[in-house]
Amino acid sequence: MTRLVTTRSPSFPDAPLDTPLGPFPAARWQVLCGDAGRWRVGLYSPDLSSPEEVHELEQHDCPECFWLVSGRITLVLADGAGGIREVPLQPGRPVLVRAPHSGYCPDGPHAGVALVVERDEFTTEYRAVEEWQNP
Repeated sequence: MTRLVTTRSPSFPDAPLDTPLGPFPAARWQVLCGDAGRWRVGLYSPDLSSPEEVHELEQHDCPECFWLVSGRITLVLADGAGGIREVPLQPGRPVLVRAPHSGYCPDGPHAGVALVVERDEFTTEYRAVEEWQNP
């Protein structure tokens, strides 16, 4: 079943300027800060531990950038040809994602953290993995 979620600007919390943010509790998604109408930054730390646990993929109407901060995270992507592929994030190698996606931490829930940069306003489509495989 497809569902759409629209995120409107400003879509981030107030954050103090010129001072460190945090600490932040372990959470799947935590928006940190942003620039209204332009971008926002968040921390992504999946609570799933294997590809078998991924039942839903999401796709924004714009790309988003994932940069591994700590631990291990593997992105699960629909490849557009009816298949699913896995992309392990690598330290120092950001990944710009446009495909339907989700992720998991192979070392256990919240064992990895990625910094994500995305627009401040967008629409996200959510569907079961099987629906992305058979559009």
